[in-house]
Amino acid sequence: MKGSFLRLCEIYETVEKLSSRNETIESMAEYLKELSPEDLRIAVKLSTINFRETLNVSWTTLSEALKGLYKLADADLYKAFNETGDIGSAIKSILEFRSLSRQTLLLTKPLTLEELNLLLREISKAEGSGSKYKKLKVLKGLFSKASPLEAKYLTRIILGDLRIGVKEGIIAKALSEAFHIPYKALERALMLSGDLAETAVLAKTHGLNGILNVKYIPFNPIKPMLAGMAYSIKEVIDEFKDRAAFEHKIDGARVQIHVFNGKVKVFSRGLKDVTSSLPEIVDIVKEETKLKDCVVEGEVIAVDFNGKPLPFQELMHRFKRLRGIEEEARKLPVKLYLFDVLVAEGSLMIDEPYITRRNYLIHRVESIPIVDCLITQNLEEAEDFYRRALEAGHEGVVAKRLDSVYHPGVRGREWLKVKGTLDALDLVIVGGEYGYGRRYKWISDYFLAALDPALENFTVIGKTFKGLTDAEFENLTKILENDVVKREGRRVWVKPRIVVEVIYNEIQKSRRYPSGFALRFARIARIRWDKNVEEADTIDKVRGIYLKQFERKSSIS
Repeated sequence: MKGSFLRLCEIYETVEKLSSRNETIESMAEYLKELSPEDLRIAVKLSTINFRETLNVSWTTLSEALKGLYKLADADLYKAFNETGDIGSAIKSILEFRSLSRQTLLLTKPLTLEELNLLLREISKAEGSGSKYKKLKVLKGLFSKASPLEAKYLTRIILGDLRIGVKEGIIAKALSEAFHIPYKALERALMLSGDLAETAVLAKTHGLNGILNVKYIPFNPIKPMLAGMAYSIKEVIDEFKDRAAFEHKIDGARVQIHVFNGKVKVFSRGLKDVTSSLPEIVDIVKEETKLKDCVVEGEVIAVDFNGKPLPFQELMHRFKRLRGIEEEARKLPVKLYLFDVLVAEGSLMIDEPYITRRNYLIHRVESIPIVDCLITQNLEEAEDFYRRALEAGHEGVVAKRLDSVYHPGVRGREWLKVKGTLDALDLVIVGGEYGYGRRYKWISDYFLAALDPALENFTVIGKTFKGLTDAEFENLTKILENDVVKREGRRVWVKPRIVVEVIYNEIQKSRRYPSGFALRFARIARIRWDKNVEEADTIDKVRGIYLKQFERKSSIS
Protein backbone atom coordinates (compact mmCIF):
# COMPACT_ATOMS: atom_id res chain seq x y z
CA MET A 1 0.00 0.00 0.00
CA LYS A 2 1.33 3.40 -0.96
CA GLY A 3 2.12 5.81 1.86
CA SER A 4 -0.32 8.66 2.36
CA PHE A 5 0.71 12.27 2.84
CA LEU A 6 -1.94 12.58 5.55
CA ARG A 7 -0.13 10.01 7.69
CA LEU A 8 3.12 11.98 7.39
CA CYS A 9 1.25 15.15 8.37
CA GLU A 10 -0.16 13.39 11.44
CA ILE A 11 3.39 12.50 12.45
CA TYR A 12 4.45 16.12 11.91
CA GLU A 13 1.55 17.30 14.05
CA THR A 14 2.55 14.92 16.84
CA VAL A 15 6.22 15.92 16.65
CA GLU A 16 5.39 19.64 16.68
CA LYS A 17 3.90 19.21 20.16
CA LEU A 18 6.83 17.23 21.58
CA SER A 19 9.49 18.99 23.62
CA SER A 20 11.82 16.01 23.94
CA ARG A 21 14.40 15.43 21.20
CA ASN A 22 14.46 11.70 22.02
CA GLU A 23 10.67 11.44 21.70
CA THR A 24 10.86 13.21 18.35
CA ILE A 25 13.51 10.76 17.11
CA GLU A 26 11.48 7.81 18.36
CA SER A 27 8.27 9.03 16.65
CA MET A 28 10.04 9.63 13.35
CA ALA A 29 11.85 6.27 13.55
CA GLU A 30 8.60 4.35 14.11
CA TYR A 31 7.06 6.03 11.08
CA LEU A 32 10.05 5.77 8.72
CA LYS A 33 10.74 2.07 9.26
CA GLU A 34 7.25 1.11 8.00
CA LEU A 35 7.63 2.86 4.63
CA SER A 36 8.53 1.28 1.32
CA PRO A 37 11.94 2.30 -0.08
CA GLU A 38 10.41 4.80 -2.53
CA ASP A 39 8.04 6.34 0.06
CA LEU A 40 10.97 6.50 2.50
CA ARG A 41 13.00 8.45 -0.05
CA ILE A 42 10.15 10.93 -0.52
CA ALA A 43 9.34 11.30 3.20
CA VAL A 44 12.99 12.05 4.02
CA LYS A 45 13.15 14.66 1.26
CA LEU A 46 9.93 16.32 2.40
CA SER A 47 11.27 16.44 5.96
CA THR A 48 14.73 17.86 5.23
CA ILE A 49 14.92 19.74 1.91
CA ASN A 50 14.25 23.47 1.62
CA PHE A 51 11.67 23.33 -1.16
CA ARG A 52 11.42 27.11 -1.38
CA GLU A 53 14.55 27.24 -3.52
CA THR A 54 13.75 24.03 -5.42
CA LEU A 55 10.21 25.07 -6.35
CA ASN A 56 10.82 28.81 -6.66
CA VAL A 57 7.28 29.55 -5.45
CA SER A 58 6.96 32.90 -3.69
CA TRP A 59 4.38 33.69 -1.05
CA THR A 60 2.73 35.98 -3.60
CA THR A 61 2.21 33.08 -6.00
CA LEU A 62 1.12 30.65 -3.29
CA SER A 63 -1.34 33.12 -1.76
CA GLU A 64 -2.78 33.81 -5.21
CA ALA A 65 -3.41 30.08 -5.65
CA LEU A 66 -4.94 29.72 -2.17
CA LYS A 67 -7.16 32.79 -2.52
CA GLY A 68 -8.35 31.64 -5.91
CA LEU A 69 -9.07 28.06 -4.81
CA TYR A 70 -10.63 28.75 -1.43
CA LYS A 71 -12.19 32.16 -2.32
CA LEU A 72 -10.22 33.90 0.42
CA ALA A 73 -9.73 37.62 0.94
CA ASP A 74 -6.49 39.16 2.19
CA ALA A 75 -8.32 40.08 5.38
CA ASP A 76 -9.09 36.39 6.02
CA LEU A 77 -5.41 35.44 5.75
CA TYR A 78 -4.25 38.40 7.81
CA LYS A 79 -6.72 37.72 10.63
CA ALA A 80 -5.89 34.00 10.79
CA PHE A 81 -2.16 34.69 10.65
CA ASN A 82 -2.37 37.17 13.53
CA GLU A 83 -4.21 34.55 15.58
CA THR A 84 -1.80 31.69 14.86
CA GLY A 85 1.55 33.32 14.01
CA ASP A 86 2.13 30.83 11.18
CA ILE A 87 0.76 30.86 7.65
CA GLY A 88 0.37 27.06 7.49
CA SER A 89 -1.64 27.05 10.72
CA ALA A 90 -3.62 30.01 9.41
CA ILE A 91 -4.69 28.07 6.30
CA LYS A 92 -5.63 25.06 8.44
CA SER A 93 -7.65 27.30 10.77
CA ILE A 94 -9.56 28.92 7.91
CA LEU A 95 -10.43 25.60 6.30
CA GLU A 96 -11.57 24.09 9.60
CA PHE A 97 -13.67 27.17 10.39
CA ARG A 98 -15.31 26.89 7.00
CA SER A 99 -15.93 23.19 7.70
CA LEU A 100 -14.27 22.04 4.50
CA SER A 101 -16.63 19.37 3.28
CA ARG A 102 -15.41 15.92 4.25
CA GLN A 103 -17.71 14.62 1.54
CA THR A 104 -15.73 16.66 -1.00
CA LEU A 105 -12.50 15.11 0.26
CA LEU A 106 -14.00 11.60 0.21
CA LEU A 107 -14.74 12.04 -3.48
CA THR A 108 -11.02 12.47 -4.20
CA LYS A 109 -8.40 9.78 -3.75
CA PRO A 110 -6.12 10.30 -0.73
CA LEU A 111 -2.98 12.21 -1.64
CA THR A 112 -0.08 9.76 -1.69
CA LEU A 113 3.56 10.61 -1.12
CA GLU A 114 4.32 9.46 -4.65
CA GLU A 115 1.67 11.72 -6.17
CA LEU A 116 2.80 14.69 -4.08
CA ASN A 117 6.40 14.14 -5.18
CA LEU A 118 5.37 14.08 -8.85
CA LEU A 119 3.35 17.29 -8.49
CA LEU A 120 6.19 19.08 -6.70
CA ARG A 121 8.56 18.01 -9.47
CA GLU A 122 6.09 19.38 -12.02
CA ILE A 123 6.14 22.74 -10.20
CA SER A 124 9.96 22.79 -10.08
CA LYS A 125 10.19 22.17 -13.85
CA ALA A 126 7.92 25.11 -14.74
CA GLU A 127 10.22 27.74 -16.26
CA GLY A 128 10.12 30.57 -18.74
CA SER A 129 7.07 32.14 -20.32
CA GLY A 130 3.85 30.98 -18.72
CA SER A 131 5.62 29.33 -15.77
CA LYS A 132 3.57 31.22 -13.19
CA TYR A 133 0.31 30.05 -14.79
CA LYS A 134 1.58 26.46 -14.78
CA LYS A 135 2.58 26.69 -11.13
CA LEU A 136 -0.76 28.21 -10.12
CA LYS A 137 -2.62 25.44 -11.93
CA VAL A 138 -0.63 22.66 -10.24
CA LEU A 139 -0.84 24.37 -6.83
CA LYS A 140 -4.62 24.67 -7.04
CA GLY A 141 -4.91 21.04 -8.07
CA LEU A 142 -2.63 19.97 -5.24
CA PHE A 143 -4.45 21.91 -2.53
CA SER A 144 -7.83 20.79 -3.85
CA LYS A 145 -6.85 17.25 -2.76
CA ALA A 146 -5.67 18.37 0.69
CA SER A 147 -7.42 18.20 4.05
CA PRO A 148 -6.94 21.15 6.43
CA LEU A 149 -4.04 19.33 8.14
CA GLU A 150 -2.41 18.48 4.82
CA ALA A 151 -2.88 22.08 3.64
CA LYS A 152 -1.04 23.28 6.75
CA TYR A 153 2.08 21.23 6.03
CA LEU A 154 1.88 21.65 2.25
CA THR A 155 2.08 25.39 2.82
CA ARG A 156 5.08 25.02 5.11
CA ILE A 157 6.87 22.62 2.76
CA ILE A 158 6.37 24.90 -0.25
CA LEU A 159 7.61 27.94 1.71
CA GLY A 160 10.66 26.02 2.91
CA ASP A 161 10.10 25.72 6.66
CA LEU A 162 8.31 22.81 8.39
CA ARG A 163 8.65 24.62 11.75
CA ILE A 164 8.56 21.38 13.78
CA GLY A 165 12.21 21.25 14.86
CA VAL A 166 13.02 18.34 12.55
CA LYS A 167 16.28 18.88 10.72
CA GLU A 168 18.68 16.57 8.92
CA GLY A 169 20.38 15.53 12.16
CA ILE A 170 17.08 14.41 13.75
CA ILE A 171 16.13 12.39 10.67
CA ALA A 172 19.60 10.79 10.58
CA LYS A 173 19.20 9.76 14.24
CA ALA A 174 15.73 8.38 13.48
CA LEU A 175 17.08 6.36 10.56
CA SER A 176 19.84 5.00 12.76
CA GLU A 177 17.23 3.84 15.28
CA ALA A 178 14.74 2.57 12.68
CA PHE A 179 17.21 0.36 10.81
CA HIS A 180 19.61 -0.47 13.67
CA ILE A 181 22.59 1.26 12.07
CA PRO A 182 25.27 2.77 14.36
CA TYR A 183 24.88 6.53 14.07
CA LYS A 184 28.57 7.17 13.35
CA ALA A 185 28.44 4.74 10.42
CA LEU A 186 25.28 6.35 9.02
CA GLU A 187 26.70 9.84 9.52
CA ARG A 188 29.83 8.93 7.59
CA ALA A 189 27.81 7.35 4.77
CA LEU A 190 25.76 10.53 4.54
CA MET A 191 28.91 12.64 4.37
CA LEU A 192 30.26 10.46 1.55
CA SER A 193 27.04 10.27 -0.48
CA GLY A 194 25.77 13.78 0.26
CA ASP A 195 22.18 12.57 -0.02
CA LEU A 196 20.21 11.69 3.12
CA ALA A 197 17.25 10.27 1.17
CA GLU A 198 19.47 7.84 -0.76
CA THR A 199 21.34 6.96 2.44
CA ALA A 200 17.98 6.17 4.06
CA VAL A 201 16.98 3.83 1.23
CA LEU A 202 20.37 2.11 1.40
CA ALA A 203 19.99 1.60 5.17
CA LYS A 204 16.55 0.03 4.65
CA THR A 205 17.44 -2.20 1.70
CA HIS A 206 21.04 -3.23 2.49
CA GLY A 207 21.45 -2.58 6.20
CA LEU A 208 24.81 -2.00 7.87
CA ASN A 209 26.83 -3.69 5.13
CA GLY A 210 25.43 -1.33 2.52
CA ILE A 211 26.14 1.69 4.71
CA LEU A 212 29.74 0.59 5.42
CA ASN A 213 30.44 0.12 1.72
CA VAL A 214 29.54 3.68 0.69
CA LYS A 215 32.42 5.32 -1.19
CA TYR A 216 33.17 8.98 -1.77
CA ILE A 217 31.53 10.28 -4.94
CA PRO A 218 33.57 12.89 -6.88
CA PHE A 219 32.01 16.36 -7.02
CA ASN A 220 29.84 15.59 -4.01
CA PRO A 221 30.36 18.63 -1.73
CA ILE A 222 31.27 17.88 1.88
CA LYS A 223 29.70 19.92 4.68
CA PRO A 224 32.30 22.31 6.09
CA MET A 225 33.72 21.94 9.58
CA LEU A 226 32.91 25.04 11.63
CA ALA A 227 34.86 26.90 14.29
CA GLY A 228 33.66 27.78 17.76
CA MET A 229 34.07 31.28 19.15
CA ALA A 230 36.77 32.54 21.50
CA TYR A 231 37.00 36.13 22.65
CA SER A 232 40.74 36.48 23.14
CA ILE A 233 44.01 34.80 22.22
CA LYS A 234 44.56 34.09 25.92
CA GLU A 235 41.28 32.13 26.03
CA VAL A 236 42.57 29.92 23.21
CA ILE A 237 45.96 29.35 24.84
CA ASP A 238 44.32 28.50 28.18
CA GLU A 239 41.82 26.11 26.58
CA PHE A 240 44.16 24.26 24.21
CA LYS A 241 47.02 23.94 26.75
CA ASP A 242 49.34 22.95 23.91
CA ARG A 243 50.86 24.24 20.70
CA ALA A 244 48.23 25.28 18.20
CA ALA A 245 48.06 26.54 14.63
CA PHE A 246 46.90 30.14 14.34
CA GLU A 247 45.70 30.92 10.80
CA HIS A 248 44.64 34.25 9.35
CA LYS A 249 40.83 34.46 9.25
CA ILE A 250 40.30 36.03 5.88
CA ASP A 251 37.17 38.12 5.32
CA GLY A 252 36.11 36.34 2.18
CA ALA A 253 33.83 33.61 0.93
CA ARG A 254 34.67 30.08 1.94
CA VAL A 255 34.83 27.74 -1.04
CA GLN A 256 35.34 24.03 -1.58
CA ILE A 257 37.15 23.15 -4.79
CA HIS A 258 36.85 19.73 -6.42
CA VAL A 259 39.39 18.55 -8.98
CA PHE A 260 38.74 15.21 -10.69
CA ASN A 261 39.79 13.93 -14.11
CA GLY A 262 40.93 17.38 -15.18
CA LYS A 263 37.59 18.99 -14.34
CA VAL A 264 37.18 21.66 -11.65
CA LYS A 265 34.04 22.61 -9.71
CA VAL A 266 33.73 25.27 -7.03
CA PHE A 267 31.13 25.08 -4.26
CA SER A 268 30.11 27.78 -1.79
CA ARG A 269 29.97 27.43 2.00
CA GLY A 270 26.31 26.48 1.55
CA LEU A 271 27.37 23.76 -0.96
CA LYS A 272 25.98 25.57 -4.01
CA ASP A 273 27.81 25.19 -7.31
CA VAL A 274 29.36 28.62 -8.01
CA THR A 275 31.86 27.47 -10.64
CA SER A 276 30.48 29.75 -13.37
CA SER A 277 30.84 32.83 -11.13
CA LEU A 278 34.57 32.30 -10.55
CA PRO A 279 36.21 31.41 -13.89
CA GLU A 280 39.64 32.71 -12.84
CA ILE A 281 39.61 30.43 -9.78
CA VAL A 282 38.98 27.46 -12.06
CA ASP A 283 41.89 28.55 -14.27
CA ILE A 284 44.46 28.90 -11.49
CA VAL A 285 43.46 25.57 -9.93
CA LYS A 286 43.91 23.84 -13.28
CA GLU A 287 47.47 25.20 -13.40
CA GLU A 288 48.30 23.31 -10.18
CA THR A 289 49.56 20.11 -11.82
CA LYS A 290 50.04 18.27 -8.51
CA LEU A 291 46.44 18.81 -7.40
CA LYS A 292 44.72 15.73 -8.79
CA ASP A 293 41.57 13.88 -7.70
CA CYS A 294 41.23 16.09 -4.66
CA VAL A 295 38.96 18.35 -2.66
CA VAL A 296 40.56 21.45 -1.16
CA GLU A 297 39.13 24.29 0.90
CA GLY A 298 39.95 27.94 0.77
CA GLU A 299 38.79 31.52 0.97
CA VAL A 300 38.11 33.75 -2.01
CA ILE A 301 38.50 37.47 -1.40
CA ALA A 302 37.90 40.47 -3.61
CA VAL A 303 41.00 42.66 -4.03
CA ASP A 304 41.77 46.03 -5.55
CA PHE A 305 44.37 46.39 -8.29
CA ASN A 306 47.09 46.66 -5.65
CA GLY A 307 46.05 43.33 -4.16
CA LYS A 308 44.57 44.90 -1.02
CA PRO A 309 41.44 43.16 0.40
CA LEU A 310 38.05 44.70 -0.33
CA PRO A 311 35.02 44.38 1.98
CA PHE A 312 33.03 41.13 1.88
CA GLN A 313 30.07 43.07 0.45
CA GLU A 314 32.00 43.73 -2.77
CA LEU A 315 32.80 40.04 -3.19
CA MET A 316 29.13 39.10 -3.03
CA HIS A 317 28.56 40.97 -6.31
CA ARG A 318 30.64 38.27 -8.01
CA PHE A 319 28.64 35.40 -6.52
CA LYS A 320 25.31 36.96 -7.49
CA ARG A 321 26.36 37.77 -11.04
CA LEU A 322 24.68 35.62 -13.72
CA ARG A 323 25.69 37.57 -16.83
CA GLY A 324 28.72 39.57 -17.86
CA ILE A 325 30.96 37.51 -15.60
CA GLU A 326 34.15 38.09 -17.64
CA GLU A 327 33.67 41.85 -17.53
CA GLU A 328 32.95 41.69 -13.81
CA ALA A 329 36.11 39.62 -13.29
CA ARG A 330 38.15 42.40 -14.91
CA LYS A 331 36.48 45.07 -12.79
CA LEU A 332 36.54 43.11 -9.53
CA PRO A 333 39.42 40.62 -9.38
CA VAL A 334 39.49 37.91 -6.74
CA LYS A 335 42.24 35.98 -5.01
CA LEU A 336 42.21 32.46 -3.58
CA TYR A 337 43.89 31.29 -0.37
CA LEU A 338 43.86 27.58 0.50
CA PHE A 339 43.75 26.22 4.04
CA ASP A 340 42.68 22.54 4.02
CA VAL A 341 42.46 19.35 1.99
CA LEU A 342 39.61 16.86 2.46
CA VAL A 343 40.32 14.41 -0.37
CA ALA A 344 43.79 13.76 -1.80
CA GLU A 345 44.49 11.57 -4.83
CA GLY A 346 41.04 10.05 -4.46
CA SER A 347 41.45 9.15 -0.77
CA LEU A 348 39.65 10.82 2.14
CA MET A 349 41.87 12.93 4.38
CA ILE A 350 39.27 14.00 6.94
CA ASP A 351 40.48 11.46 9.53
CA GLU A 352 44.06 12.69 9.26
CA PRO A 353 45.24 15.26 11.82
CA TYR A 354 45.21 18.93 10.86
CA ILE A 355 49.00 19.17 10.68
CA THR A 356 49.18 16.27 8.20
CA ARG A 357 46.56 17.89 5.99
CA ARG A 358 48.31 21.26 6.05
CA ASN A 359 51.68 19.72 5.25
CA TYR A 360 50.11 17.95 2.27
CA LEU A 361 48.96 21.32 0.92
CA ILE A 362 52.35 22.90 1.49
CA HIS A 363 54.13 20.17 -0.47
CA ARG A 364 51.59 19.91 -3.31
CA VAL A 365 50.50 23.48 -4.02
CA GLU A 366 52.94 25.54 -6.05
CA SER A 367 51.41 28.91 -6.98
CA ILE A 368 48.17 29.35 -5.01
CA PRO A 369 48.92 30.99 -1.66
CA ILE A 370 48.16 29.01 1.51
CA VAL A 371 46.68 30.93 4.43
CA ASP A 372 49.41 32.32 6.70
CA CYS A 373 49.89 30.24 9.83
CA LEU A 374 51.85 30.42 13.08
CA ILE A 375 52.30 27.34 15.27
CA THR A 376 52.96 28.30 18.87
CA GLN A 377 51.90 28.09 22.50
CA ASN A 378 53.43 31.44 23.34
CA LEU A 379 50.83 34.09 24.20
CA GLU A 380 52.90 37.07 23.06
CA GLU A 381 53.76 35.47 19.72
CA ALA A 382 50.11 34.54 19.10
CA GLU A 383 48.82 38.00 20.05
CA ASP A 384 51.38 39.66 17.77
CA PHE A 385 50.29 37.37 14.90
CA TYR A 386 46.64 38.27 15.60
CA ARG A 387 47.44 42.00 15.59
CA ARG A 388 49.25 41.71 12.28
CA ALA A 389 46.33 39.78 10.79
CA LEU A 390 44.00 42.68 11.66
CA GLU A 391 46.46 45.23 10.28
CA ALA A 392 46.54 43.28 7.00
CA GLY A 393 42.77 43.72 6.68
CA HIS A 394 41.70 40.25 7.84
CA GLU A 395 38.91 39.42 10.31
CA GLY A 396 41.20 37.87 12.91
CA VAL A 397 42.56 34.34 13.34
CA VAL A 398 41.32 30.76 13.54
CA ALA A 399 43.17 28.61 16.07
CA LYS A 400 43.28 24.87 15.34
CA ARG A 401 44.46 21.95 17.42
CA LEU A 402 47.35 20.27 15.60
CA ASP A 403 45.80 16.82 16.07
CA SER A 404 42.24 17.85 15.11
CA VAL A 405 40.53 15.68 12.51
CA TYR A 406 37.96 17.17 10.13
CA HIS A 407 34.37 16.84 11.37
CA PRO A 408 32.03 17.70 8.44
CA GLY A 409 29.13 19.93 9.42
CA VAL A 410 30.15 20.14 13.07
CA ARG A 411 30.83 23.34 15.03
CA GLY A 412 33.10 22.35 17.87
CA ARG A 413 35.98 23.58 20.02
CA GLU A 414 38.77 21.91 18.02
CA TRP A 415 38.87 25.10 15.96
CA LEU A 416 38.31 28.49 17.60
CA LYS A 417 37.96 31.83 15.84
CA VAL A 418 39.04 35.12 17.39
CA LYS A 419 37.74 38.12 15.49
CA GLY A 420 38.54 41.79 15.70
CA THR A 421 35.69 43.91 16.97
CA LEU A 422 34.44 47.34 16.00
CA ASP A 423 33.09 49.81 18.52
CA ALA A 424 29.64 48.85 19.83
CA LEU A 425 26.90 51.34 18.95
CA ASP A 426 24.12 52.68 21.15
CA LEU A 427 21.11 52.78 18.84
CA VAL A 428 17.42 53.49 19.20
CA ILE A 429 14.55 51.11 18.41
CA VAL A 430 12.24 53.00 16.03
CA GLY A 431 10.17 50.08 14.76
CA GLY A 432 9.85 46.35 14.62
CA GLU A 433 7.99 43.34 13.30
CA TYR A 434 6.08 40.63 15.11
CA GLY A 435 7.87 37.32 14.97
CA TYR A 436 6.82 33.82 13.97
CA GLY A 437 6.24 30.57 15.81
CA ARG A 438 6.58 31.05 19.54
CA ARG A 439 7.47 34.72 18.96
CA TYR A 440 4.39 35.58 16.95
CA LYS A 441 2.87 37.69 19.74
CA TRP A 442 6.08 39.63 20.36
CA ILE A 443 7.62 42.55 18.52
CA SER A 444 10.97 40.82 18.19
CA ASP A 445 12.69 42.02 15.00
CA TYR A 446 13.81 45.59 15.57
CA PHE A 447 14.69 48.50 13.30
CA LEU A 448 17.77 50.19 14.77
CA ALA A 449 18.49 53.87 14.19
CA ALA A 450 21.28 56.35 14.81
CA LEU A 451 20.73 60.00 15.69
CA ASP A 452 21.05 62.41 12.76
CA PRO A 453 21.74 65.82 14.36
CA ALA A 454 21.39 67.64 11.03
CA LEU A 455 17.83 66.41 10.60
CA GLU A 456 17.11 66.32 14.35
CA ASN A 457 15.74 62.82 13.79
CA PHE A 458 16.72 59.15 13.76
CA THR A 459 17.84 57.26 10.67
CA VAL A 460 17.69 53.46 10.37
CA ILE A 461 20.97 51.62 9.85
CA GLY A 462 20.01 48.03 10.58
CA LYS A 463 17.58 45.39 11.77
CA THR A 464 17.98 42.43 14.13
CA PHE A 465 16.07 39.82 16.11
CA LYS A 466 19.15 38.46 17.85
CA GLY A 467 20.52 38.89 21.35
CA LEU A 468 17.55 39.15 23.72
CA THR A 469 15.85 36.58 25.95
CA ASP A 470 12.17 35.63 25.67
CA ALA A 471 11.49 37.59 28.84
CA GLU A 472 13.11 40.69 27.33
CA PHE A 473 11.13 40.29 24.09
CA GLU A 474 7.90 40.06 26.08
CA ASN A 475 8.73 43.07 28.23
CA LEU A 476 9.82 45.20 25.25
CA THR A 477 6.63 44.30 23.38
CA LYS A 478 4.49 45.64 26.22
CA ILE A 479 6.42 48.91 26.13
CA LEU A 480 6.58 49.27 22.34
CA GLU A 481 2.88 48.51 21.82
CA ASN A 482 2.09 51.59 23.90
CA ASP A 483 4.38 53.68 21.68
CA VAL A 484 3.07 52.65 18.25
CA VAL A 485 2.61 55.57 15.87
CA LYS A 486 1.94 53.57 12.69
CA ARG A 487 0.99 50.00 11.79
CA GLU A 488 1.81 48.30 8.47
CA GLY A 489 0.50 44.75 8.71
CA ARG A 490 2.76 42.97 11.21
CA ARG A 491 5.24 45.85 11.13
CA VAL A 492 4.98 48.76 13.57
CA TRP A 493 6.76 52.09 13.87
CA VAL A 494 7.18 53.47 17.37
CA LYS A 495 8.21 56.57 19.26
CA PRO A 496 11.98 56.51 19.77
CA ARG A 497 12.30 55.71 23.47
CA ILE A 498 14.49 52.63 23.99
CA VAL A 499 18.26 52.57 23.54
CA VAL A 500 20.09 49.28 22.93
CA GLU A 501 23.79 48.49 22.71
CA VAL A 502 24.47 46.77 19.40
CA ILE A 503 27.46 44.72 18.30
CA TYR A 504 28.08 43.80 14.66
CA ASN A 505 30.72 42.50 12.26
CA GLU A 506 30.91 45.33 9.79
CA ILE A 507 29.24 48.47 8.49
CA GLN A 508 28.35 48.31 4.81
CA LYS A 509 27.12 50.75 2.23
CA SER A 510 23.45 50.01 1.53
CA ARG A 511 20.55 51.29 -0.55
CA ARG A 512 18.09 49.54 1.74
CA TYR A 513 17.97 52.41 4.24
CA PRO A 514 17.93 56.19 3.62
CA SER A 515 20.99 56.48 5.88
CA GLY A 516 23.05 54.73 3.20
CA PHE A 517 24.48 52.27 5.74
CA ALA A 518 23.61 48.81 7.05
CA LEU A 519 25.04 46.77 9.91
CA ARG A 520 26.25 43.27 9.03
CA PHE A 521 25.31 40.56 11.56
CA ALA A 522 23.89 43.00 14.11
CA ARG A 523 23.08 41.67 17.57
CA ILE A 524 21.71 43.41 20.67
CA ALA A 525 24.21 43.09 23.51
CA ARG A 526 21.98 44.70 26.15
CA ILE A 527 19.17 47.18 26.67
CA ARG A 528 20.51 50.53 27.88
CA TRP A 529 17.79 51.47 30.35
CA ASP A 530 20.25 54.01 31.76
CA LYS A 531 20.41 56.05 28.54
CA ASN A 532 18.09 58.59 26.98
CA VAL A 533 17.60 58.61 23.21
CA GLU A 534 19.46 61.93 23.03
CA GLU A 535 22.56 60.00 24.12
CA ALA A 536 22.37 57.56 21.19
CA ASP A 537 25.29 57.40 18.77
CA THR A 538 25.09 59.65 15.74
CA ILE A 539 25.18 58.86 12.05
CA ASP A 540 28.48 60.74 11.98
CA LYS A 541 29.98 58.15 14.33
CA VAL A 542 28.61 55.37 12.10
CA ARG A 543 30.19 57.05 9.08
CA GLY A 544 33.48 57.38 10.95
CA ILE A 545 33.55 53.67 11.85
CA TYR A 546 32.70 52.79 8.25
CA LEU A 547 35.67 54.83 6.98
CA LYS A 548 37.93 53.45 9.71
CA GLN A 549 37.42 49.98 8.27
CA PHE A 550 39.36 51.09 5.20
CA GLU A 551 42.46 51.87 7.20
CA ARG A 552 43.01 48.11 6.81
CA LYS A 553 40.94 47.42 3.68
CA SER A 554 40.63 49.04 0.32
CA SER A 555 37.38 50.43 -1.02
CA ILE A 556 35.61 50.92 -4.31
CA SER A 557 34.51 54.50 -4.75
